[in-house]
Amino acid sequence: MANEESLATRLTRRFPAGSLAVRNLSRQRLRAGLAMLGIVIGVFAVVTLGMLGTALQTAALAELGGLGNQVIISPSDGEENLGPREIQAIRQAAAGGGTVIPLKSGGASVSGPNGQSFAQLYGTTQPAALFGVDDVPDTLRQGVAVGDELAAGVGARVGSAIEIEGNRYRVLAIIDSEGTFSPIRPGSAVVLPPDEFVADDYAQVVVQADSADDARAIADGVRERLNSRQERVSVLSLTSVLSRITEFFALLNGFLLAVAGISLVVAGVSIFNVMLMTVSERRGEIGVLRAVGIHRDEVLRTLLVESTLLGVVGGALGAVLGAVVVVGVALGTRLPLSAVLVPTNGLVVLGAFGFGMLIALGGGLYPAYRAAWEPPVESLRG
Repeated sequence: MANEESLATRLTRRFPAGSLAVRNLSRQRLRAGLAMLGIVIGVFAVVTLGMLGTALQTAALAELGGLGNQVIISPSDGEENLGPREIQAIRQAAAGGGTVIPLKSGGASVSGPNGQSFAQLYGTTQPAALFGVDDVPDTLRQGVAVGDELAAGVGARVGSAIEIEGNRYRVLAIIDSEGTFSPIRPGSAVVLPPDEFVADDYAQVVVQADSADDARAIADGVRERLNSRQERVSVLSLTSVLSRITEFFALLNGFLLAVAGISLVVAGVSIFNVMLMTVSERRGEIGVLRAVGIHRDEVLRTLLVESTLLGVVGGALGAVLGAVVVVGVALGTRLPLSAVLVPTNGLVVLGAFGFGMLIALGGGLYPAYRAAWEPPVESLRG
């Protein structure tokens, strides 16, 4: 106990303005609590909206990231298929930056153990690279891979047989379409060896680039090689789609943070009002302090510490509550927790806390300046 009193005494001696500010706030708990509640609500709004916006953007880009790395090359109008010359040009453009997957396509009726359905047929030697899933074999020499939606419709499973236009194929793998983003819809597709198709040329080529920058470079390279004189192919790069999504989320986050920031400004006005009323009620006390020799800087420092303390405590409470709520939302929904726990959200929390503290400090600046610079005689007159 003696040690605690000694510590309190040392703190009071070392930080007299802080000690006096805490005492003054404790004398007006209700008023100080209401002013601090504004900061709590404002920082809470900034943290929750900012963190949720960042988490949604992170989760969306993570889900669509593979889509942005794909480049789809198809014959232009008037052309039916892509021949060896076009395939070779595409391989040269994608060298070192991605995997080139020539693709044949068609449609046919598929019969399984429990039914029949129409399916999209794809012919490729690289099904695993195309669909980005682990359970599709790299090559399909003696069977086919079937999309999960089609497999459920016709009752197919791994090891069973399906029939396509009178030919029987053994199912080697079921493609899980969930979480797979591609213009090629795998859920209702059957992937066969390309030799099973009558046509020798390919209907389109999918380039799975290593990154979004590689996808842009590959798309530009293909256009330069094949479309310099005549438009022979149509090149679709989905990187621009991701760029638009990123711009949309940035705009949305900015709007939400602006709305939340307005509540913080309102809280600052509340603190300004509280400090102004406090200074008016304590004019006599401040006049006595000035009359006995307390310098105006000490008075100014004490009042600024009071308003800053409101911002620090309110900002900390609002930041913690906001972070807890966002984590709770992630745990209670399908929003990945990993999308919430990103460095950007840490900056959002620190920024909201700092902004709340600055608003509180700004709200108390004029009342403190007015009290400190008022002549002691005027203060004592009330």
